[in-house]
Amino acid sequence: MTQPYYKQVDLENTRKLRELIAELPAFVGTFFRGIDQTTASRTRISYAYDLRIFFTYLKETNPLVRDMDLRSMPVELLDRITPLDLEEYMEYLKYYRRDDSEHTNGERGIKRKLSSLKTFYNYFYQKEMIRTNPAALVKLPKQHEKAIIRLEADEVARLLDQVEEGDHLTKGQRAFHEQTRERDLAIMTLLLGTGIRVSECVGLDIRDVDMKEDAILVHRKGGKEAILYFGNEVEEALSRYLAQRKEMETAEGHENALFLSLQKKRMSVRAVENLVKKYTRTAAPLKKITPHKLRSTYGTSLYKETGDIYLVASVLGHSDVNTTKKHYAAMDDEQRRRARNAVHLRRDD
Repeated sequence: MTQPYYKQVDLENTRKLRELIAELPAFVGTFFRGIDQTTASRTRISYAYDLRIFFTYLKETNPLVRDMDLRSMPVELLDRITPLDLEEYMEYLKYYRRDDSEHTNGERGIKRKLSSLKTFYNYFYQKEMIRTNPAALVKLPKQHEKAIIRLEADEVARLLDQVEEGDHLTKGQRAFHEQTRERDLAIMTLLLGTGIRVSECVGLDIRDVDMKEDAILVHRKGGKEAILYFGNEVEEALSRYLAQRKEMETAEGHENALFLSLQKKRMSVRAVENLVKKYTRTAAPLKKITPHKLRSTYGTSLYKETGDIYLVASVLGHSDVNTTKKHYAAMDDEQRRRARNAVHLRRDD
């Protein structure tokens, strides 16, 4: 029996994580076993990539470990790293060369990699496997918040019109548009009408769609499940696509997938990202849009209509409402400004 998509992803992530751990000092495996039950598999892979960069940097630049084999580095090495060493590492991350390639990190990338190190050091410090915690003495770099890009109502309409009509696509793109139009319209309408993540979208199986209740069952980060309800426009787009989907042949192992590629396989995250890029580029003059910005567009619309930040957090699957507040703080301020004249102190006679 074919495993659900989210379990397949977790299994593949587990394989990848083991490959990455095998390249790192042996004691690092203890850290990943310790956080296994409290983190998502994709989060652990991100930690592993960040730690690989860190230990490779140490081996290349630090005289203490230059002659050590990477795998045999002892956990005691962590006690010999100073806060100044970590600050030098942060400077290194801004620009470095490896395998004949240039790598750069901005504020966001450096902050994430230092956050990974802080979690790593905290684990061994709390387990009393090291005596010091230099990562705790290094401040995270200040991150300047970027303006959140969203589509306005007229831009959403223009985008969906382009998906449906395809009149601005290239000749090569139009050749496939007739085959994929209903699928593409269902995907774009679903992303815009529910705010689901692109990974949640491609992970949908046919059985996850309940057309009687106008609902979908999505598998969130960390293995959580949530039922989301959709409106008439999503219902219409999904109905048309499902009618086609029933007649489609599928590749082995992809029989349950809701959204299929032209190769009759479950669509990938990258494929949907490219799909969004294709239509937003041709529906000029739209902003530079990614699937996540379609999610922000939905969150903005929902918050404007309801003013309920907790509802928005729940629907978007944010585990911490502060994450939602951060994204929609500007709108919150706008609502407070409008409220200044809502209460009258003296009645007008």
